[in-house]
Amino acid sequence: MQAARFVFEEIVRVTRVSISLPLVAALALAAFAAAAQDDPVERGAYLLKAAGCVTCHTAKDGTPLAGGRPFKTPFGTFYSPNITPDNETGIGRWSDEQFYRALHDGVRPDGAHYFPVFPYPTYTRMTRADAVAIKAYLFSQPAVRQANRPHSLPPVVGWREMQSGWKFLYFSPAEFKADPALSAAVNRGAYLVTALAHCGECHTPRNAFGALDPTRALAGTTDGPGGERVPNITPDPETGIGQWSEGDIVQILKTGLKPDYDAVGGSMGEAVNNGLQHLTDDDLKAIAAYLKTVPAVKNAVKATPKK
Repeated sequence: MQAARFVFEEIVRVTRVSISLPLVAALALAAFAAAAQDDPVERGAYLLKAAGCVTCHTAKDGTPLAGGRPFKTPFGTFYSPNITPDNETGIGRWSDEQFYRALHDGVRPDGAHYFPVFPYPTYTRMTRADAVAIKAYLFSQPAVRQANRPHSLPPVVGWREMQSGWKFLYFSPAEFKADPALSAAVNRGAYLVTALAHCGECHTPRNAFGALDPTRALAGTTDGPGGERVPNITPDPETGIGQWSEGDIVQILKTGLKPDYDAVGGSMGEAVNNGLQHLTDDDLKAIAAYLKTVPAVKNAVKATPKK
């Protein structure tokens, strides 16, 4: 932030007489914001919240980012890994390229395939710059020595070699490309929804092999994380969020409150608390704008009732 401080001092020096203090303050804030964008650690901290890393990589009552959180699926129980910069049990020895390949290609530094419970089929669209910024933030955090817990899977499902066949059928590495026919805001929202925030990983139904069904993207599912029912967030007016305003969407992302002021719970509650509520208003508005443009799919899936 030294660059921002220098800019601020220069603004004050050259404008001490000619402009008002409020304008000086506004210019200074802009300078600090610009500097933060240039700082990969600060930028990575923001991107990590959007990507939901803390929620998935922190066990109940565990150390943040040290892994160990269980994910129960029809194929067995998976445990998230330690992504702190510990050299032995975390990712402290990983290069930028190895971190990017994990997100983009779904492979570990040793070349073994990740299971798609790790949402690399969506993260693959993340830009390399954003991936490296997230790594920069992770490497600025305390290293935690905590061994990864082995997955609890049936024999065939647990064979990583089998994942090459799954990838051949259901995975194609890609990177997000903006649509020139859409506004900058809608494209930003598309990037957040379809890459960084990986909304489809929870809100899209899967086939018998655990692959997302692209014909029903974001249409909700009865078998979400931990068996949760996850609602339809396409703009279908009857079964989705077609009657919600963009302001309604921003409200739920920022506060966890639906238009009827009922509060979200479960995985969505965690997504809001640990990540989405920290996004800028512009990014939340961009998500809302994009969701209004996706194809409407009729699929009545109501969220799990509050207990």
